[in-house]
Amino acid sequence: MAVKAAETGDLRILLVEDMPEDADRVIAQILAAGMRASFQRVEEEAQLLGALQDFQPDVVLAELTMAGFSGFRALDVVRQVQPALPFLFLTSTTGEEAAVAALQRGANDYILKHQPARLPAAVSRAVRDARTESDRVRVEGELMRAQRLESLSLLAAGLSHDLRNILQPLLIMPELLKARTEDPQLRHMADVIAECGRRGHEMAESMLSFVRGSRKPSERVPVGHLFEAVQLLLRGSLPTAVSLEVEQDDLDLSVDGNFTELQQVLLNLALNALQAMPHGGRLGLRAERTGRHEGRCWFCITVTDEGIGMDAGTLTQLFSPFFTTKPDGTGLGLMSCKRIIESCGGRIEVASVPGQGTRFDLHLPASEHSEAEQVLPPPVASGRGPAILVVDGEATRLSLLGNALSSQGYLLHLASDGAAALRLLQANAMPALAILDGGAALLPAHALLAELAAQGFQGPALLMLEEGDVASLPAVESIEVHELRKPLDMQQVFHSVAMALTR
Repeated sequence: MAVKAAETGDLRILLVEDMPEDADRVIAQILAAGMRASFQRVEEEAQLLGALQDFQPDVVLAELTMAGFSGFRALDVVRQVQPALPFLFLTSTTGEEAAVAALQRGANDYILKHQPARLPAAVSRAVRDARTESDRVRVEGELMRAQRLESLSLLAAGLSHDLRNILQPLLIMPELLKARTEDPQLRHMADVIAECGRRGHEMAESMLSFVRGSRKPSERVPVGHLFEAVQLLLRGSLPTAVSLEVEQDDLDLSVDGNFTELQQVLLNLALNALQAMPHGGRLGLRAERTGRHEGRCWFCITVTDEGIGMDAGTLTQLFSPFFTTKPDGTGLGLMSCKRIIESCGGRIEVASVPGQGTRFDLHLPASEHSEAEQVLPPPVASGRGPAILVVDGEATRLSLLGNALSSQGYLLHLASDGAAALRLLQANAMPALAILDGGAALLPAHALLAELAAQGFQGPALLMLEEGDVASLPAVESIEVHELRKPLDMQQVFHSVAMALTR
């Protein structure tokens, strides 16, 4: 009797097997379990290397003992070419020693041919685990990038301030110089100096405006929306051994701040908590009122984990710039979190016990805006043509697309990530077209398209892909997906948008 396997989508399964009849039995067993898959069989090293490049398998099933090719050699080849690719041994060789040796060499599982009922579930589990790990690596990479950009923003803000102070005399002295001379050459030189000072001052102001970005201190951010966004973004990176518990004692809690920055704080703390729990545990996210202080109502957002914890020495340096306990960390993430919370008028506290876990308390003043006020900021929009949703984490490209498409008369909704895009749709009608970054780590394009479809979006979508990417376009019912290659050419963008809308 075939065992029903968990849903994994369409899979490409590579069989390393020198017996065609055995490969046919494996294929029949997998298909009988209801899995959708395509297969390719190889039986020598050259064929295996070719299949890894051309077939791009999601999982490898290999016979341990073959006449002309060793299963262990096949494992070594796969690990050299694609270290994270799931690899399962399927063999008739019995004995604990063989199984232990296979797992020690790096195999994901070891399945006996005379007990094939476990095969579909093992394949499904290995693929899901590999995808979860891949999502986690992408999310961590995106967060590291955001932290580097944050450090550059802090540097740019300080540089802008200093530049304006240095340039100030260039705006004052030329007028004083002109008042003390009638020499036309000197007066002309004073005008040149003044013009250079004005241009430099404008550049410093532009730099500061870019650093500030979309920061709106008066924006009312509902805590419930923050929690929903973080849960959505963590969906692909939450290990199976970790449970996420979310609690909010008052659904009306909100804070004056910037939604994207506060989302970054919670996501940063949550991902740190996941890294601190390699063996699993509970990740807690809770918000509760804490009473009145200095004439204002306060509440606390608490992020807890059951991980390895931190010692007293680490705690004293936790918010110091560039201090990190991670081999590839920047030491800027928690410093950025502290700055964001303090910019909202709050404070951040931490308690930790080695071996027991860590607790971060974000104490924030509750928003005092009336419930009738607008909860979400108005979308960036211009033009009178069809509405287009653009989702891109690259701020420069997002701004470029928004300006270019709005110049053609389209109505633009711009979002830096999938969670922000879904919030925009809560306050606006469905767009006629969606343009998405195919390399997004937080809520990847295929997941965002599925969420859009669930909310009723039925228009076409353009997926921005790097030149040379061979990733297949996501298949989502009711949404037609087309490619848009990077680096973007605006004429090609205009053409692709027009063609997609025409279809």
